[in-house]
Amino acid sequence: MKTLLISVVAVQLIVSSVAVKADDTTEPSYSPYSGEQHPRSPLWGDAHLHTNLSMDAGLANNRLPPEDAYRFARGETVESSLGLSAKLSRPLDWLVIADHTDGMGLIGDIIEGDPVALEFEQAQGWSKALQEGGQAAAEARASLIKTFAKGEIDPELINLYAPGTEKFKSIWEGAIAAAEAYNEPGRFTAMLGYEWTSLIEGNNMHRVVVMRDGPKKALQFEPYTTVPPKGSPDPRDLWKFMSHYEKETGGKMLAIPHNGNLSNGIMFPLAEQWNGRAFDSDYVTQRAKYEPLYEVTQIKGDGEAHPFLSPGDEFADFETWDLANLDGTVAKENAMLAGEYAREALKNGLAIEERLGTNPYKFLITTVSQPA
Repeated sequence: MKTLLISVVAVQLIVSSVAVKADDTTEPSYSPYSGEQHPRSPLWGDAHLHTNLSMDAGLANNRLPPEDAYRFARGETVESSLGLSAKLSRPLDWLVIADHTDGMGLIGDIIEGDPVALEFEQAQGWSKALQEGGQAAAEARASLIKTFAKGEIDPELINLYAPGTEKFKSIWEGAIAAAEAYNEPGRFTAMLGYEWTSLIEGNNMHRVVVMRDGPKKALQFEPYTTVPPKGSPDPRDLWKFMSHYEKETGGKMLAIPHNGNLSNGIMFPLAEQWNGRAFDSDYVTQRAKYEPLYEVTQIKGDGEAHPFLSPGDEFADFETWDLANLDGTVAKENAMLAGEYAREALKNGLAIEERLGTNPYKFLITTVSQPA
C-alpha cells in the first residue's frame, strides 16, 4: 500500500458543512466574521490514488484492491502488499481512487495469469517473468511500462480492457460499488474518479477526472480513455466528453492535470497546442471551466517552480525532476520549461487573458503522493 500524503484540496472539491451565515442587515457589525460565507472546516484527503487496477501501481507491487485502499483511508489496519500491517495515524475525510482508464485491470490479470490474457504472446512472456521474480521481473516491468507508454501493446489484448467490453464494464461497476460500500456521509466521502492518461510521444498530459456524483449518474457513462475511436489523447476531446456527460446526466466533473514537469513544454502552452492548433476562445474557456485545480507536487517531482525560471528563489530547486519527458526518450531543454511549471503558467495565463479574454491557467493547487 502506497503511503498517502494527506493534502488540502481547493474549495471546488472540499465542501464544508460548517459556515458562518452572512449578516442580512446593512448595519455595520462589530464582528469581522459576521459576513463570512466560506467554509471554515478543512477536510483532509488524497485526490490521486492508484490500486492494483493501474499498470504502474501493479508493477510497483501494489497488489491491493480499491476496497483495501478505502479501508486504509478510513483508518483501518490493512495488510500491505509486503505482508506488513499498516495504519494511518489520522484517518482521511475523503479519497479519490483514480485508476488509469487505459488498460484498467490488465496488469492484475497478467500477474495472476488470467487464461484470457495469456492467449496473447506478450502477456505470456510478462506473466512468466513477473512470477519468476528477481532480474527477470525487473526487466519485464521495464518492458511492460515502455510498451504501454508507447501504445505498442497488442491491440487485441488492450481492446479487451477498453470501453464497450464486458471486462471494462465489470471493472468500472466494481469500482463504483467499492466506493459506495465505504462512503459514509458525515464521516468519510469516497469520491468517484479515474485517470485519463494522455501521452504525446512520451510527453505527459495526464489528468485525474473527479465526479461530483453517485452511481446513478456515474453508471450512465464509462470512463474516457486515450485510445481512438472511443477515446483521444487531446485534452479538448476530454473536455468535450465531460461537457457531454454533464448535459446528459446533470452531473458535474472536473479534471486535475499533473506532472507538467514531464511534458517537455506542452502542459501549459502559450499560443498553440503541441499539434499546432492555435488557441481560441473555446480552448481557454473550456480549460478554465474544467481544470480549476493543478496537482503541483508528487513523487515524480515538484511542478511549481524551476531554478532556470526563478533564479532568485532558493527553493525553486526543491525535488526537481527535469531530465526528460515521461518515458525518458527526449532530453529536457531549457526552452521547454516555461510550458511545464505552475508558477510560470499563472503568469502566462494573465497574458493569454489579455489576448483572448479568459485565463485558462487560473487554478488552485493540490499535492499528492501518487507516482503517475
